Amino acid sequence: MSLVTDPRPLSQIPAPGEERAAAAAAERAARVELRRQIATLERQLSDALATAFVHATPDALTSAQAPAGRGAADAPRLLGLGELEAVRDALATRLGGARALLSAVGERQEQARLLREQMLREPHRHRFVRVARRDLGEPGCGFWEVRPRLGLVGMLMGWWQVKVSSGCPLAT
Repeated sequence: MSLVTDPRPLSQIPAPGEERAAAAAAERAARVELRRQIATLERQLSDALATAFVHATPDALTSAQAPAGRGAADAPRLLGLGELEAVRDALATRLGGARALLSAVGERQEQARLLREQMLREPHRHRFVRVARRDLGEPGCGFWEVRPRLGLVGMLMGWWQVKVSSGCPLAT
């Protein structure tokens, strides 16, 4: 900048190195903020993974995505602002997908619980219906199943009951 063409008073004109220092400080602040956002998203994604781990590890939660830019064979380096933003955006996308997946799993479990309650209240309306424990979000294997009480006689008489299987089948 020339002092002759600059309309600002002399006291407001920055020294030649001050503009670079101000730009570096702004970039440093942007990096800190992006790193904070990335850390928050990674923590939320790991919480979602820990929540889903009880049932099964969904692929959408564990799929590893390499950061945009260079390949893995290059030496370590500091990511630029654009690359940090790309990492943040990719994490936000993965977190949104993970939350949608967990929401869908929760909805299916709630529907299975409602079906089990209906089976227990009115077994004669749910003949031979079977609900797996894993569909309910319960650990282990086994089923809740509506069966006739005394085999063929119970089926003809309309005597229905809900039986809970004893668990996992024996190993062969």
